Amino acid sequence: MDAFYSDRFVLPLPAGHRFPMVKYERLRHRVAAALPGVRLLEPAAASDGVLALAHHPDWVARLTEGRLQADEIRAIGFPWSPGMVERSRRSAGASVEAARSALRDGAAVNLAGGTHHAGAARGEGFCCFNDLAIAARLMQAERRARRVAIVDLDVHQGNGTAEILARDDSVFTLSVHGERNYPFRKAVGDLDVALPDGTGDDAYLDALDRALGEMGRRFAPDLVLYLAGADVYEGDRLGRLSLTRAGILERDRRVFGFARRRGLPVAVAMGGGYCPSVDEIVEIHLATVGEAFRHAHGAPALRDAADTRPATSSTRDDIPTETR
Repeated sequence: MDAFYSDRFVLPLPAGHRFPMVKYERLRHRVAAALPGVRLLEPAAASDGVLALAHHPDWVARLTEGRLQADEIRAIGFPWSPGMVERSRRSAGASVEAARSALRDGAAVNLAGGTHHAGAARGEGFCCFNDLAIAARLMQAERRARRVAIVDLDVHQGNGTAEILARDDSVFTLSVHGERNYPFRKAVGDLDVALPDGTGDDAYLDALDRALGEMGRRFAPDLVLYLAGADVYEGDRLGRLSLTRAGILERDRRVFGFARRRGLPVAVAMGGGYCPSVDEIVEIHLATVGEAFRHAHGAPALRDAADTRPATSSTRDDIPTETR
């Protein structure tokens, strides 16, 4: 299985910045040590033409050339630099190459990515270019996949992804996220599941089962792009949910089980993670990479709850589900 890394392209940040940039290099080292069967590869940077599949050319040009307004830079949350641009292009390129590899091998991973807040003509929330929207569109343009499902299980809603793909029936956007968390004005995806603060393992997994089951009834993808955020963890500073590490691992197993039963390839992006212990973030991401490796090598599904539970399965009544 291929895993693509871009940590050599460092985004320079001021001292004390809350974004844990160091996690990416640590994750690569942990994957190399724990999963020797994974091929670690450096991606090419996404070109202007590839970025334009999901973004307005003017946004790409102004971001690249450093011609953003102060409020646009504040919305991104990073100081502008050539390093930020290069890093963003490489991270988008990593999701593109992971999608290609997944379609060939069954699964692949971007050891960064998940920049789901970036819209067609804006960046926000540490996101400049929307890597999964770009990857979905390019796989279609290259005729590798006709229909793509984006399963976004970061704690924050993928508002930029939903906006970019709002009128595209060939891409299904599923987001399971914190109801009261960022972004505070949610976009409308194909299936949005908003969870109350403090949601733990059982309620989360029940909601995920229902969401995957509904997506499976409504949409038949050729490829799954999976955003596996670590910020649903109970120890996350920005998450507000209460999943344990065991619960997050079970979340991953259910997504891969859903894909395996349908014979679907899965490309994974890491998404957010803001636990004060960077090592805990890395171990959560490492476990996700391990599940992707199992998927690529044809391990049997560990669970089949997502699409075999009856519609009357016990779930939390206070978890709202919105559909487009």
